[in-house]
Amino acid sequence: MQEEKLKLLLRGIDEVLVEQELVKKLQENRPLRIKAGFDPTAPDLHLGHTVLINKLKQFQDLGHHVLFLIGDFTGMIGDPTGKNVTRKPLTHEEVLENAKTYQEQIFKILDPDRTEVMFNSTWMNAMSPAELIQLAAKHTVARMLERDDFSKRFKGGQPIAIHEFLYPLIQGYDSVVMKADVELGGTDQKFNLLVGRQLQEVYGQKPQVVITMPILEGLGGVQKMSKSLNNYVGIADAPDQMFGKLMSISDDLMWRYYELLSFRSMDEIQLWKTECEQGANPRNYKVKLAQEIIERFHDKDAADKALENFEAMFKRGAVPDDVLEVELHSSTGAGYALSNILKDSGLTESTSEAMRLIKQGAVKIDGEKVADPGLSVTPNVEHIFQVGKRKFLKITIV
Repeated sequence: MQEEKLKLLLRGIDEVLVEQELVKKLQENRPLRIKAGFDPTAPDLHLGHTVLINKLKQFQDLGHHVLFLIGDFTGMIGDPTGKNVTRKPLTHEEVLENAKTYQEQIFKILDPDRTEVMFNSTWMNAMSPAELIQLAAKHTVARMLERDDFSKRFKGGQPIAIHEFLYPLIQGYDSVVMKADVELGGTDQKFNLLVGRQLQEVYGQKPQVVITMPILEGLGGVQKMSKSLNNYVGIADAPDQMFGKLMSISDDLMWRYYELLSFRSMDEIQLWKTECEQGANPRNYKVKLAQEIIERFHDKDAADKALENFEAMFKRGAVPDDVLEVELHSSTGAGYALSNILKDSGLTESTSEAMRLIKQGAVKIDGEKVADPGLSVTPNVEHIFQVGKRKFLKITIV
């Protein structure tokens, strides 16, 4: 039983520091204090944020206590992680407004009865300047410059403001105040999470276990999911919008999303993946993923209706009854690049034109708009390819 619990908690993670410490904490048979911090820098959460929240839910389902920290104090500093310039801080009013929507949205996943929402302004506003200096004395500039983004900026002669060094210190101090047993964060947060371990030891506490989660790729499958890149699925998106976006992802990215976003077992997901490799249409499993996500953030009726609307829209796309059938042969027996399919089948005159049309959103596969210019299509599956409004071909890759 303990092995099954550990297997669930390690699903989809990037790294555990230190796994043996996690095993020992789980053997204590008490609710562990599981911390995750979010700076409310934008008004809405998207599926990329839920990779971490889903892991919190798994801990919760095993009886542990979630500490959901809203960094209303650190949000005004601005997390410098991954930035090559000093980040513009938000006003207190902006932070509080964003925090309201966070609280509304997280309980679409988490159990409110086993979630403690905390704000780090509670203790940081009470800290005197002298106490902040004492906290700063517990870390060195040399250690701070070990952090990759600080190191690059320092070597490149780009400015690093003193307040940016305070960010990881305060995030680490949050763990001390909250007495966290485990802290979760993205892979880009590893340095900050380890500062928490170090400070807990300085303050006489057992160090927290650090679990880093992967950064979820956006709809194009390359860059991380981000509102600013417009490659995201928002928690607050309408059901039809969610469905359309999720149906647009590549087949390979679908399995990544299943591992990090679905609550289905990995055994079931692996079975479906095997079925696809043996010739089943990946579209059917993409539908299951989209419906699961919509049901989580809306309800089952909304998920069923979104599928109905999508299929009706696909039919309205008026695929000709006499659509031509083409067979293309893969030279390697592996995936066939979409841009080459469009060129080789005559749907476009060149691969460069194909790439341009894909980027413009003018290419569909089985009625689903394709967002990834680097997509490869799996052999031995028949698809309807559409370019623009009038060009259709039924193509089989062999």
